[in-house]
Amino acid sequence: MTRELRIVILAVVAVIACARSESAAFAAQDQNPQLVEMTAKKYAFSPSVLHVKAGGVVVLKITATDRSHGFRISTVAEGSPKDAQAGLVLTAPASKNCYRLEKGQPVSIEIEAKTPGTYRFKCCVHCGLGHGRMKGEIVVDP
Repeated sequence: MTRELRIVILAVVAVIACARSESAAFAAQDQNPQLVEMTAKKYAFSPSVLHVKAGGVVVLKITATDRSHGFRISTVAEGSPKDAQAGLVLTAPASKNCYRLEKGQPVSIEIEAKTPGTYRFKCCVHCGLGHGRMKGEIVVDP
């Protein structure tokens, strides 16, 4: 084997090794949870609509800015049969399915998005006349 051929082979092996390590790094990044900072205030969550990829993990960091509120999310996609399995998995269950949000104290909720669909959330602590309008949704995209 000529010297030039050995150099070319070594260069190709080096390029392949670098490409593999970069793709492994990107795969590891995809495993990291997506952090979404939200606020809860007088009759609204902001943002009120979130998009997440199926198979991904999202951490909602929710802060009530004006008074106590709550956060309750359906773990079954809208329109699913009553006996459908949960498409969202919450890593830390809430008391009575309601995460209490005290004013100025961020609450982190980790959610694994398993199944595509639309999952509704709402305030679960009565917060005034517009309480029923305080809602939103997580859309899990395929």
